[in-house]
Amino acid sequence: VQLVESGGGLVQAGGFLRLSCAASGSIANINARAWYRQAPGKERELVAAIFSADSSADITYYVDSVKGRFTISRDKAKNTLYLQLNGLKPEDTAMYYCAARERLSRAYDYWGQGTQVTVSS
Repeated sequence: VQLVESGGGLVQAGGFLRLSCAASGSIANINARAWYRQAPGKERELVAAIFSADSSADITYYVDSVKGRFTISRDKAKNTLYLQLNGLKPEDTAMYYCAARERLSRAYDYWGQGTQVTVSS
C-alpha cells in the first residue's frame, strides 16, 4: 500500500487548507485511515481517524483540540482520504501524515511521507 499526501502549505491564522491522501496498491483489507501530525520537538499526535464498517456508516474520531474545526472524510471511488482544516491556529503547525491500517491489525501499517502545514499568526 502506498500513501501520498498533498495539500499542505502556509496560511494565516483563521485560514483553511484541505489535505488529501491518495492510496494505491493492495488496499482491499484497509478498514481504518487516519491523519497524524508531528510538530518540532513534540510527539506524533493522532488528529483524526475514520473507521469503515461493512454494513453501516463510517465512524470518525477527532482529538479534542480540532473538534469543530477539522473534518475527516474519504472518497471510496478515488481511494482518497481528506482532512479539511478550518479555523487554523498557529498551534496547528506541524507535518501531517496519512496512515492506514489493515483489518485485524492493532497499529497503523502504512504511512505517507507527510505534508507540511504552517500557520502564521
